[in-house]
Formats: sequence, C-alpha cells, structure tokens
Amino acid sequence: MENVVTSVKTQDRNKELSGAKLLIVGIQHLFTMFGATVLVPLTTGMNVSVALFTAGIGTLLFHLITRFEVPVFLGSSFAYIAPIILVSQNMGGLQYAQGGIIIAGLLYVVFAALVKAVGVEKITKLLPPIVTGPIIMVIGLNLAPTAVNMASGNWLLAGIAFLTVVAVNMYAKGFFKVIPVLFGLAVGYIVSAILGYVDYTPIMEAKWFAVPAFTLPKFSWESIAVIAPVALVTIIEHIGDVLSVGETAGKDFIRKPGLATTLAGDGLATALAALLGGPANTTYSENTGVLALTKIYNPVVMEIAAVFAILISIVGKFGAIISTIPQPVIGGISIVLFGMIASIGIKTVVKNNLDFGKTRNLIIAATILVLGIGGAVLDLGGNIKLAGMSLGAIAGIILNLILPEE
Repeated sequence: MENVVTSVKTQDRNKELSGAKLLIVGIQHLFTMFGATVLVPLTTGMNVSVALFTAGIGTLLFHLITRFEVPVFLGSSFAYIAPIILVSQNMGGLQYAQGGIIIAGLLYVVFAALVKAVGVEKITKLLPPIVTGPIIMVIGLNLAPTAVNMASGNWLLAGIAFLTVVAVNMYAKGFFKVIPVLFGLAVGYIVSAILGYVDYTPIMEAKWFAVPAFTLPKFSWESIAVIAPVALVTIIEHIGDVLSVGETAGKDFIRKPGLATTLAGDGLATALAALLGGPANTTYSENTGVLALTKIYNPVVMEIAAVFAILISIVGKFGAIISTIPQPVIGGISIVLFGMIASIGIKTVVKNNLDFGKTRNLIIAATILVLGIGGAVLDLGGNIKLAGMSLGAIAGIILNLILPEE
C-alpha cells in the first residue's frame, strides 16, 4: 500500500512539473553526474567529450530499451579504470580496451537472457530485504569517502553548499523545493568566485564547438580476458542500483520493466559507448541521491540530463564552465546525496520490520556491511576480482540461502 501511495504522489508531482521546470530539474541531474563521469576518462586517458557524449547517448538508449520507465542516468563506470589502464599501457592501447568493454557489455545481454529464461521470481528470491537493505546501505557508504575527500579541500565552501542544500530542501516552497542541488551549486560557486577559488582558465581555453574525437575499437583475446570479466562485478552493482532506485521511487523495477530488460539496456549502452571510444557505462548512484532528495522520479528529467550531456560534449565552453566548479562545493552537496542512498537502505530494513533479535539477520547484515565497506577483495585469478559491494552482496546471498530460518 505504501508503494502505491508513493507512486500516486509521485505521479501528481510529475504532472505539476512541465516545460521549463522539468528542464531545470534535468539540468540539476546533469550537474550531479558531471564530476564522476569526466573523472574516469581523465584517469584512463580517454577523451572527456566522448565520455560525455556516450553517457548521454547510452542513457537515452537505456531509457528506450526499458520503455522510459526507470529514472536512472548512465555515467562512466569506475570499476573498469584499472583494467583499462592495464590494457592501454601493456596490450596495444585504448582501442583494445574499447574492444574488451564491448564484450563486457554483451555479457550483460547474455546474463539478461539467462534471467529471462530462469525467471525473475527465482532471482528476487535471492534478494529479500535482509540482503537488499544492507546492499543499498553499502552503495551509499562506499561513496562517503569520495564526498569527504572532495569536501576536505575547503570545508568552508563545502559547508556553505551543504547548508544551502539542506535549507532549500527543508524550508523552500513550491518548485524551489525540488532544485536544492542547483541552489547549492549556485551559492557555492558565487562564494568561491568572491573568495578567489575559481580558476577560469579552462573556460578561456575551451573551444566553442568541436566534434568529439571518436575512435573505433580493436580486439584481442588478451585485452578481452582482462576487461570483459569485470562485467561479473558490475552486474551485481547494477542489481543493487536498480533495487535502490526502486526503493527510492516506490516501484519494483526488478519486475517491471524487469531485471532482464534493465540489464540488457545497461549492457547495450556500455557496448555502444565503447564502440565510439567512451568508457563503460553504469547506473549512477549520485543521481539516485537527487531522486531521494527531490522526490521527482519522472524519467524525463534523466533524459533531459542526457541530452544536455550530448550538447556539452559538442559545446566546449559549457563543459568548461561546469568543470570550474570547485570540488569542495561538489563534496558538500555529495554528503547529502550519498547519505540519502544509505538512508534508503535503512528505510528498507525498517519498512519490512526485520527482526535483528534474530542471529541469522545479524550475521547476514553484518557480513554484507563489513565486506562491502571494509575494502575486502577476493582474487579469482586472471585479473578477475570481487571487491566491495559485489563481494558483500554475493556473501549475503549465499548466507541467506544456507542459514536456517529458525
């Protein structure tokens, strides 16, 4: 019943937002994903404009495949950074990394077909609330160090951005209440500019218009063996993110449009991105935090963000302006957004009245949290590793299957 009420409220809120207001909320999601999406190409040597273009086109493809039902943004995946660097430096260059990422994306499609054949019911039985709740908490808590590291560069700027987001979300009225992130960015940027913390050099040097430097992939068994197995890890992350978005929006996206559909959408978006020279895509938890904060779950806002990501990849000045936002400002805002995700996991546990007086529940939750947050790594050989949330999720699923109910 609660999910139905939430869905009705969401539909009412979405009906109130149209035209310029939806556009503004979409731009808010654009700012949210920008920093992480460009960080991956900056780290691996890939082209930033191509990464933005492929994030946008990949998101639109995902929405098309999932029948415009799931409010997610697909940005650059951090899970592939190490193998991309390895392949680019030792196995022929970035084009061979692209080939490996394409195969990784296609593995999503294979797994989606498997889910379709087995049935989503059997998959969901592996993911009861005692497993999904802690997994969602881990997603948010794993992002916490990133927020703190960015904020610690200047706690004054981070604090101003943080307090602005909180104040707008708590006390603003009407439409202003749903764009707290934009207010946080604007106030933080203005204060940063006044105090002299904004470097305008990237804006001056950026071109107005430029076609992204697309590149074609190359394939080798060696590079595929290094990169493609990472999909085994990111598939688990995908399931956790879809669960998190569903809990946030009050809908069961695992059943409708279905886990097989979302997996296929994510995988094909990743393959398309690599085909053009971009990094692998993944569902972005940062934007899930904005969903939780604003309670605007209309997928259209993500599609607007995707279109603007494509435009920014072509209009260099716009991307340069966004890149000059000081990291502490983004960090202060991220403290709220990432904390929201962890709170959704707590909400899942509370809503389902899980009894932590039972040793079974304590063991499952504790294992997921410690392995997921503590940095545990299981080396399977051949450059295949399970770490963090993926390892914690698998351990939780196994414990849920083998530990007796009584």
